[in-house]
Amino acid sequence: MNNATRPRYRRILLKLSGEALMGDKSFGIDPVILNKIAGEVHNIHQLGVEIAVVIGGGNIFRGLRASEYDMGRVPADNMGMLATVINAIALAEALNMMGSETRVMSALDMNKVAEPYVRERAISYLEKNRVVLLGAGTGNPYFSTDTAAALRAMELQAEVLLKATKVDGVFDSDPEQNPSSKSFDNITYQEVIIRNLKVIDLTAVSLAMSQNLPIIVFNLRKTGNIEKVILGQSIGTSISGESA
Repeated sequence: MNNATRPRYRRILLKLSGEALMGDKSFGIDPVILNKIAGEVHNIHQLGVEIAVVIGGGNIFRGLRASEYDMGRVPADNMGMLATVINAIALAEALNMMGSETRVMSALDMNKVAEPYVRERAISYLEKNRVVLLGAGTGNPYFSTDTAAALRAMELQAEVLLKATKVDGVFDSDPEQNPSSKSFDNITYQEVIIRNLKVIDLTAVSLAMSQNLPIIVFNLRKTGNIEKVILGQSIGTSISGESA
């Protein structure tokens, strides 16, 4: 394996949004998009990278929309956590079909469909070359899946948290609302928090900062970007404790 194809990271935590699975649909899972994402994860798994994945549930239900349904935040967040498990199972099956062995683990007890999340067992699976799909967030209401991703990355001793989005990184304002917004190649945790940049949950940023866990925010919609990040190419925005 030459330097161009040698992974920069040995173990990663990949954070996917549930919305990423929708494609152009307004709800649910687009099978074409599901298999595209699974294919990209499978490709980096073939490079020998140990992969844990935290996936959101916004394509099915978002707890933050509780008021729209006239329900409390706790039951709404519980519904959102269940939605993430559906997505984790779907992605796991797509990966299995491609030849990447997987394990689905849940922060909520649902032994019929997923193993309970146990840190030591998850690490063992990673060491045995399984892709570990982590559903149900932290298992607690009021915590985003971004925060769950930062927490699990630290627990599983991942070298980096990869936050896959629909934009090219971190911008000084919403690029979909402001075409003149400017992107950052590198930015510190403190700058993200002070500027209140919305591309990633600020609780997740604070948690990552406490353990100096690097975060890379990149565009999932551009084919091959996951592999480019893994190979150390300058894709998206790097969030760390050091400025450029």
